Amino acid sequence: MPPNVSLLRVNLMLLGRTANGLYWMNRYIERAENMARLVDAGLRMALTRTEDASGEWHSVVVSAGSDAAFANRNTEYSAATVTDFLLRDTSNPSSVMSSMETARNNARMVRTALTRETWESINEAWMALKRMLAAPIDDRELPAVLDRIKRETALIRGAFYGTMLRNEIFDFSQLGTYVERADNTARILDVKYYVLLPSISWVGSTMDNYQWESILRSVSAHRSYRWNYEATYRPANIADYLILNGRMPRSLAFCYRFINEHLELLAEDYGQRHACHETAHKTRSLLKAGSIKDIFDSGLHEFLVDFIRDNIRLGDEIAADYSFC
Repeated sequence: MPPNVSLLRVNLMLLGRTANGLYWMNRYIERAENMARLVDAGLRMALTRTEDASGEWHSVVVSAGSDAAFANRNTEYSAATVTDFLLRDTSNPSSVMSSMETARNNARMVRTALTRETWESINEAWMALKRMLAAPIDDRELPAVLDRIKRETALIRGAFYGTMLRNEIFDFSQLGTYVERADNTARILDVKYYVLLPSISWVGSTMDNYQWESILRSVSAHRSYRWNYEATYRPANIADYLILNGRMPRSLAFCYRFINEHLELLAEDYGQRHACHETAHKTRSLLKAGSIKDIFDSGLHEFLVDFIRDNIRLGDEIAADYSFC
């Protein structure tokens, strides 16, 4: 094998390892925040129920994609068992503590690709959350703990945005953030509409409206929704806001706008397009051309299941196309 070909393969391998570390570092930081937001939504909705709070907590675990793992370790769905599993349990790879541990390990692996401020914010967040989540959380302290988790991840994001050069390091990092965020928003919407609502007779009721409001609060969209729709909580408007509104930072359309942008920048840098570019483009085109009426007419659940499947495929294609290893 010619020496230059061998060197090229080594360089591609190093690129893949660095890209992998950056991508998953940001996915797990986003996942830690998302878990806190899911628990926050479950806490708010459980407070509206006097008879079936366990049903709300069950839906939170389903939304997190952890139902089977949870059932292997617990026999009841309660505030204590669910919050402990999603925030503290290190046997759960998606818990806040596991996510921050994995994010820090990936950050340490790509330490030379990060600014000092970014690395320090990740390390300090990991240490702060490790102390805070060392013991079971008292119910009275849970809201403050959830706010602290969201604040720590926001500080990481601020340090990253404020100090990192806009190059391929930035692009792979942002891909991880937005692929993870899109997955989370889709899962929250799907579980709300098909698990949380106990009866069709509740649609449009005060209880239904409060649950939709809780979903908005869980993705920090409550106030901005009111700016767009005043004070009317309608399922179609809320779904439209979280799926198709390109200016809402946690909407599916917003996520895919930036997924496409960063993939295009990578294509320019490396002079090559891959399968992931086509998949991302198709999804964004679907979101840009669609209407919430069409989505509801064809089935919101079916739309979200297809979206989650395609989003997972996109993540797999990014890993394959850029030689993650």
